[in-house]
Amino acid sequence: MHQPHSRLRPVVWLCSGLLFLLLGWAIAPATALAASGVDNYVIQYLKVTDTVELPLNDSGETKTFTAVDLTRGKRLFEENCKNCHVGGSTLPNPLVSLSLKDLKGATPPRDTITSLVAFQRSPRSYDGSEESYSCRRVSEDWLTTEQLETLAAFILRAAAVAPGWGVESFPDSVP
Repeated sequence: MHQPHSRLRPVVWLCSGLLFLLLGWAIAPATALAASGVDNYVIQYLKVTDTVELPLNDSGETKTFTAVDLTRGKRLFEENCKNCHVGGSTLPNPLVSLSLKDLKGATPPRDTITSLVAFQRSPRSYDGSEESYSCRRVSEDWLTTEQLETLAAFILRAAAVAPGWGVESFPDSVP
């Protein structure tokens, strides 16, 4: 018995196979990165799959960080900062977040890798007038400078591109 659509079956199989291959090629890089230890948050929200240049200092120098570095920075943030800085907010002082605007507005500014490391080594109030007791001082025997740099890189990249990082309210939220 002849089926009218039997001639289309090979075409359907071919199209299905091509679609499967295309989707595999599109998904494979992110899956491979995740398998290599890169956090999905870094891939999806920080939009880093390879390397990213971030501001090192006020002289305009930059430093390159990998997706793996940012994953390490995220883990350090979760282990050491998240209790007070959930999603880039600042629970002890909700008026000052980890947004780029607020990091730049601090005295001295905290919008570079070097300045964030310096702040962590010797925390000051937002206006810089006194020592801050709401943010813990991070000694070299607690986190190395390299670890603090990867933590700072995570914060700066999140402040630059992560949706909702350090915002006062969300567009759909009720006031």
